[in-house]
Amino acid sequence: MAKTKPGKKDLDSYTIKGTNKVVKVGDCVLMRPSDSEKPPYVARVEKIEADHRNNVRVRVRWYYRPEESIGGRRQFHGAKELFLSDHYDVQSAHTIEGKCTVHSFKNYTKLENVGAEDYFCRFEYKAATGGFTPDRVAVYCKCEMPYNPDDLMVQCEGCKDCCRTGCLMSCFLDAIVPQKMMLRDL
Repeated sequence: MAKTKPGKKDLDSYTIKGTNKVVKVGDCVLMRPSDSEKPPYVARVEKIEADHRNNVRVRVRWYYRPEESIGGRRQFHGAKELFLSDHYDVQSAHTIEGKCTVHSFKNYTKLENVGAEDYFCRFEYKAATGGFTPDRVAVYCKCEMPYNPDDLMVQCEGCKDCCRTGCLMSCFLDAIVPQKMMLRDL
């Protein structure tokens, strides 16, 4: 943890204004955007400190939504997907609206029920360059896209490959249409 500047003190926690929810270092939070039409920003709290007037500020590490990244949202990005960025900032603790949970991709896919405050992260994002870590992930299906937990996947009993239902229908039609054409030619 970075040293605290003179006249400031580190805090162990902060209670979100108007609630009984307590935020600690390492927690993920929802932060109020300046534009009320936008969804809340998501960040991980790295430090909590108060100045001599007891104004509380938080140092946060931002999560980006796919559409906020240089490459934009792609077909395989889940609706609740976030990228942990290398972008840090200091904000007033009063902008914290609530707490949320950012799961690993693996843990998110095992959730029985995904709540409104559940998100997942499988990439770290370098905001200045648009680079990702890891820069490669496993691909599935005929479309060779990474797994999107929002899409229903079906596993073939024969080959054990997984396929998106939309692609499965396409494969089915690709197999049936040529057969129908051959039958007409007879």
